[in-house]
Amino acid sequence: MNLFWLVLRASRLQIAIAILTGLVSGGSTARLIGLINSAISGNFTDNLVWYFGALALVVLFNSLICQFLLINISEDAVYRLRLRLSEGILSSPLINLEQLGPNRLMATLTEDITTLSNTVYAIPFICVDIAIIGGCLIYLYWLSGIVFAVTVGFIMVAVGSIQLLINNAQHFLNLARNEQDRLFQHFRTLTDGIKELKLHATRRQEFFSEELQTSAAISRKHNVAALLSFSIGQGWSNLLFFILVGLLLFALPNYIAIERSILSAYVLTLTYLLLPMQSILDKLQQLSKASVTLQKIERIGLKLTAETETNSAIKLPLTQNWTKLELQQVTHAYPDEQEDNHFVLGPIDLTIYPSELIFIVGGNGSGKSTLAKVITGLYIPNSGQIKLDDQVIDHRNREWYRQQFSVVFADSYLFERLLDTGNADLDIQVRQYLRLLNLDSKVKIVKGQLTTTALSQGQQKRLVLLTAYLENRPICLFDEWASEQDPNFREFFYKQILLNLKQQGKTVFVISHDAHYFPLADRIIKLDYGKVEYDSYNPL
Repeated sequence: MNLFWLVLRASRLQIAIAILTGLVSGGSTARLIGLINSAISGNFTDNLVWYFGALALVVLFNSLICQFLLINISEDAVYRLRLRLSEGILSSPLINLEQLGPNRLMATLTEDITTLSNTVYAIPFICVDIAIIGGCLIYLYWLSGIVFAVTVGFIMVAVGSIQLLINNAQHFLNLARNEQDRLFQHFRTLTDGIKELKLHATRRQEFFSEELQTSAAISRKHNVAALLSFSIGQGWSNLLFFILVGLLLFALPNYIAIERSILSAYVLTLTYLLLPMQSILDKLQQLSKASVTLQKIERIGLKLTAETETNSAIKLPLTQNWTKLELQQVTHAYPDEQEDNHFVLGPIDLTIYPSELIFIVGGNGSGKSTLAKVITGLYIPNSGQIKLDDQVIDHRNREWYRQQFSVVFADSYLFERLLDTGNADLDIQVRQYLRLLNLDSKVKIVKGQLTTTALSQGQQKRLVLLTAYLENRPICLFDEWASEQDPNFREFFYKQILLNLKQQGKTVFVISHDAHYFPLADRIIKLDYGKVEYDSYNPL
């Protein structure tokens, strides 16, 4: 998809009106040039003055209408693209998003969309410039068909040579944009890994000189090459203008008979056209960047929509009275792993019952978090099936199935706004829990929204736990929640929160390394490199 097609899809009716007003503006401009030529030739009358003033107002009025419509259409196109990408992310399987990585997604949603938004603003002015050029070319044709043919032939050759330079610039812009993804990754390393970099001088120096600086230098080199191509193109276009004027004034009269008044009109009109042509050439630099950006967005979009999930409205209620959750020969493997010695979860056979407190344990890399994402429906099994009360979970009901879980992952995100659960006393209930979690002095709840999320990681985890607790879903899963808590809150979590949830009839999964609390579990599932080493109700 090119940039103009993106804008065209926004509203065909408004585009048609904009084109019409643009053509009127361009034709009126050409007529103004003709009147100027007439006045210079001595054909000056009072009627000409009024005619000139009326045409100037027509040009202004139609130009403003055209620009207003096209600005509105352009911004609407960017708005729709931004929403389409966001919907694509929301409907794409988690595994696909993890493959793309947060760096590419963030670069696309922020810088790419911003670049596109800033660039489409130039499209209305380009359209007006094109309309003016078109009107002036019609006027030139009316003056002399032979001179017009020579002029247009020369312009076509000139445009072809300039297009070669633009294509070369786009090639380097594309390389620079690809390098930008790597540069964003290094920037994220710079911010997320700043503590480790400060503690390790050698790593810090190698990261800066061999990774960040190298990537920035490559991006700079490609951008310089692109801008240099544009500069050469602009200088070449100026030279071509004077070559064309010289051709009309000094060469063409030697071969065909041309009136000097016609040549004067041609030179005056071409001189006037120099401004909109240079304006278009200047904006082509922005359009080339936007074109590369749009191609990048489209590639991301295609990957996002290659396998979308059904995110329809949840019509079925939560299954509070379920009896059995089964994993039957479930396997999951990460894509793009090395074929030899790659990690595979499973095959897993598990049967889960209500009101169980289940600890999932094992060493790092044993597959605990992967199993959690499979159980909660975030990862789709490569083989095998998941059943809830003998109902197979597939694309038709997976969205509904996920709503059965309240989950706090190790890297859970804390939302400022609490969802309306239909509880009229939500604010009062939240304040009670905030006091219980020792957060009432740091966070307040105002109309269902937290006043701040600028807290330590342990405090943020407590707030995430609070939001999961309020959801009141039949199955809960906590991934290393207690790892960042002090001993008092760790004790509170294992001996009060978990047992309270169990007493409410909820099934609770806990991923934990706290062996001291394993005796609290009804059941322990231990994983070892993707396989269930044991599944026991009495492990100790």
